[in-house]
Amino acid sequence: MASRPDEMTLWTRYFDARLSRSAGRRVSKQASIPSPTLDSVVWAARSSGIRKMRQEPEASHPSRPYAKEGRLVMPPKHALDATGAQSKEGVMQAIGDILRSRMEEAKDQGKAISSRGPAKGDRRQRAQRKSFKQRGVSKRRSKFGKKR
Repeated sequence: MASRPDEMTLWTRYFDARLSRSAGRRVSKQASIPSPTLDSVVWAARSSGIRKMRQEPEASHPSRPYAKEGRLVMPPKHALDATGAQSKEGVMQAIGDILRSRMEEAKDQGKAISSRGPAKGDRRQRAQRKSFKQRGVSKRRSKFGKKR
């Protein structure tokens, strides 16, 4: 595949925390998330200030032609100006930092919601939390009567 100087391509696998650097991850572990989607990368790119971009959801990386992971194509000058980075690596790091912070915020919100417990009217979840009162040892019924 020929390199085009007027396009900067970002593959979703560049931000995948499950991959090693040799397998295709290009940002640090602190700036990556497990199994990123193209939509999440686009959201992070927009949050970092990049407006001019093109999504190709059915594109597959040349090293993995069987996986349709998708890519993001943008003009390099605009991406560098919007993020304030000096190189493609800096742009990827800026997008990865935003992805990671979004994932951690969502995780914190999930913990806050789960620690609060089920809603007052949610009978199914409330029933899951109830347990039967434990009988004491002396009050326990045996299955076949008392043995002496």
